[in-house]
This record gives sequence, structure tokens and C-alpha cells, in this order.
Amino acid sequence: MITFNQQDQRCIVSGRLTQDEVKQLWPKRHELFTASTQVVDLSALEYVDSAGVALLLAFIKLHASSSQETSVSRQLVNPSEQLKKMIELYDLDAFFQPNIVSNSKGN
Repeated sequence: MITFNQQDQRCIVSGRLTQDEVKQLWPKRHELFTASTQVVDLSALEYVDSAGVALLLAFIKLHASSSQETSVSRQLVNPSEQLKKMIELYDLDAFFQPNIVSNSKGN
């Protein structure tokens, strides 16, 4: 199960993000974050598969296309160790910020 906990400009994503969750979330992907969400904190994400990574990247693209008039972009931060391995495997460093806000586990 995946949850999205909105806290001002930050949204903390927790749980598991797998193909099954992506199938359920995809139709409502435009509604998962508020317009003010600038930071998507992934530190509580227990597991993510390749479909989950694709959805995370879609969140960035959706925000970029809807906020062309501003220079602020949505950032994916604090990836878990498991997600870091996928980021490295797929060479996605440019899309994920390792520790913008180091409020989790001293990172």
C-alpha cells in the first residue's frame, strides 16, 4: 500500500510502489499532489519497482508541463537504499536529489 502525506510544499511518500499500485494510481496521477508540492520525499518508500520509478518520473514531467511559467521544479528527494540501486542501474541521477533535506536517518 502506498500513501501520500502532504505537508505544505512537501509530500512524503511511504509504502510500496509496484506495478499493481501504479495501475491504480495512473488514472488519478494528476490529483496525487497539490499544485504547491515542490518536494516529494521518498525516504519512507519501502520498495519501488521499475513501474514505480516510471510513475515518479511522470510526477516530475506533469509538474514541469503545468508550471512552465515558473522556474521552480518539483524535486524527488531522499531515495531509499533500494531505490538508489535502481537510480544507479537506470542512470537516473539527474532526476533524484539524494539528501536535499536531511531530516531522515542523519543523511
